[in-house]
Amino acid sequence: MLSRREVLTLAGAAGATLAMPYVARAAAIPMRLAHAANEIHPGHIAALEFKKALEALAPGAIDITIFPNRQLGEDKQNLESAMAGTNELCGCSGVLFPLVTGRLALDAYQLPFLIKDYDHFTKVAMSEIGQKVLDDLAPAGLVGLQTTDIGQRHFLSATKVVKSVPDFAGLKTRILPVPLHKAIWEGVGASPIGLPYGEVYGALETKVIDAVEINVSSMLGENLWEVGKNFTLTGHYPWHNVIAMNKTVFDNLTPELQKAVREAGRQSIAPTLAYTKNQDLTGRDELKAKGVQIHDLENLAEMQAKVAPIVETWSAKDPLIAEFVAAARGML
Repeated sequence: MLSRREVLTLAGAAGATLAMPYVARAAAIPMRLAHAANEIHPGHIAALEFKKALEALAPGAIDITIFPNRQLGEDKQNLESAMAGTNELCGCSGVLFPLVTGRLALDAYQLPFLIKDYDHFTKVAMSEIGQKVLDDLAPAGLVGLQTTDIGQRHFLSATKVVKSVPDFAGLKTRILPVPLHKAIWEGVGASPIGLPYGEVYGALETKVIDAVEINVSSMLGENLWEVGKNFTLTGHYPWHNVIAMNKTVFDNLTPELQKAVREAGRQSIAPTLAYTKNQDLTGRDELKAKGVQIHDLENLAEMQAKVAPIVETWSAKDPLIAEFVAAARGML
């Protein structure tokens, strides 16, 4: 965390610059932060909170323009652009980082039923192991700045009501096409189908797929409640979101600004998670008002048992994942 002296120094420097004649005034460093979410989604709130914290810590030093709503591409494109330096920053699904960068540690957040709730997520994300997982992105040319939960995942069916584990059998279920999600949904008996996020609405509407594992915020933001009316609460894993900066861009900042950027990421975690938690709980009432039937999974313990071996399998893939699992279990 920035010391009081460092904050005052940054603020004083910005104030002195603003007092100079226009021709001598140092311009703020322009940066683009691209993400795929809409403006009510926690992914956008994460970007706003990061920008707000950075402006408070280093006023006038960096000018971040946020591009939401897939303006500059889907999640994968935004991540690849940040790695290449085409965009300075990205905010995207944490599960994509292992797929695109080859760094596996971020899979740990979505090991089934490991993270219990939003408060548990906050503890883990702000802990030493949470920082280690972000730091693991450096070999891929990225500086991880923030990990937040943008919504516990549940199960939305457009065809039949799912109330027990046998009801999952054979349902064509949209997943992000990554090995972890494939293993989880095959484990409970569904038929997972990889599909871009932007195609989910149409696929549910035309019954190309039967279901999608999804969070409340995405159901509301993408109007999925119009095409899926059977929502089963499973809370099988969080949907983690990561804000990352191109490492070359970060390395070219002054040490003071580097520290401010890192601290802004940390400060933006808690308010984003508070928003996510509130939206999840109040959003369920909103979905009910729109005609969505919400059910509890009657035998959740059976689902948990079916996917439990996946935690150990993934822990063996990377020592950092094993360390994360042990740390997360110790924070319950």
